[in-house]
Amino acid sequence: MTEIYSKPRQQAEVAFGKNQSQFFERQRAIEDLNSIVVARNEKTLRLREARLAKERQDNMASATKPGPKRAKKSTGRSV
Repeated sequence: MTEIYSKPRQQAEVAFGKNQSQFFERQRAIEDLNSIVVARNEKTLRLREARLAKERQDNMASATKPGPKRAKKSTGRSV
């Protein structure tokens, strides 16, 4: 079904096709950027949760472990 259109109709079809392809390219670019943002946010959340878990573990370990004994400082005066 090859139809022959008038010259203005052909020009309009070409212009419309270009406009549509630009629209779809723009949409694809936006989707790519959005997927990058989502992936970055998920990674940030995983890393934050891992850091907080490690901090909790370190705090629990330091709370149960006695601190180092400190030597008394001498004042340098003799009595």
